[in-house]
Amino acid sequence: MIQRSTDKLLFRSTLSSSPSPPQPKHLPAEKMETSFLPTARPLPAFQTLAAAPRCPRALRRSTIRAAISRGRKEDTVAAVREQLEGCYLLAGIRYEGLTVKQFQGIRDALPESCHLLVAKNTLVGKAIEGTPWEALKPCMKGMNAWLFVHTEEVPAALKPYRSFQKEERVEETNDFIGAVFEGKYYQPGDFKSLETMPSRAEVYSKLLGALNGPATGLVTTLQAPARDVVAVLSAYVRKLEEEAGAGAA
Repeated sequence: MIQRSTDKLLFRSTLSSSPSPPQPKHLPAEKMETSFLPTARPLPAFQTLAAAPRCPRALRRSTIRAAISRGRKEDTVAAVREQLEGCYLLAGIRYEGLTVKQFQGIRDALPESCHLLVAKNTLVGKAIEGTPWEALKPCMKGMNAWLFVHTEEVPAALKPYRSFQKEERVEETNDFIGAVFEGKYYQPGDFKSLETMPSRAEVYSKLLGALNGPATGLVTTLQAPARDVVAVLSAYVRKLEEEAGAGAA
């Protein structure tokens, strides 16, 4: 019995004195998260990122577009100024709502001495600045087309558009917005005086009748507005020149 007790004590002392196997070390949570990124650095709470430089190609495209737009505007201003040379009357037309087909039909109906141009009000205003046509600026609002008349036959130039208005029933929505003739501004309500102006043939006939008739007829003719008198005298001078040229031949 004594021997068994002694063996048990020796066995227990042996177990207690034997080294225990190494236990795995438990790292704190913070160290475990950063231990996998030994070279990473913590980001600041707020970080301002520098704006990425614009692509040189995008800069070139925007520059090219701006140059094209500027070039088109300059071309439009130059086209308006070219049409103003030798122009007798410049009229604005409200073309908002008209189709391309309708607009082309108006152009085809106009005499060859007339030109219809669509341009922005700002560009037309720039082209007529400092000229007698500048009187047209009060009506430069909305979407307009511009009729350039390069003939003395003003009524014949306005008639095609009047016919179009009646056919398409757009008298109220697409009317003339104003015009300048001999430096004077004509409102839409004043167009009747432009549309009833005598033609060159009528003026010529009137002059011949005044010269061949009593003196009172000539006096009546000379009392007409200055532009009518000038037109009459010009027609008479041309007739005399033609007769003189025919006689010499």
